[in-house]
Amino acid sequence: MQLVEGLYLATTAALVAAGLAMVWLALRAYAETHRQSMVHLSIGFTLVVGAAIATTISAFVTDFESVRSLLLVNNGLTASGFAFILYSLTIHE
Repeated sequence: MQLVEGLYLATTAALVAAGLAMVWLALRAYAETHRQSMVHLSIGFTLVVGAAIATTISAFVTDFESVRSLLLVNNGLTASGFAFILYSLTIHE
């Protein structure tokens, strides 16, 4: 494994850890407040984390060959996640 690949794994692990912490906090907030926006927030961060995990696994499985497809899937899932996050910030209950 090259240095860049190792750094990619490390930064992905950091993103996943931070994202899952956000999911946990949003779900905890939902349990306390029953605000639907917290569910949307947790779905958004779950999609962002899923994008990071799926892209990393796919990149190593395909030996970083199918870059365009990897970026398309990554951006699609990440954009969907951020759409949920934005929605959670704009809905008023």
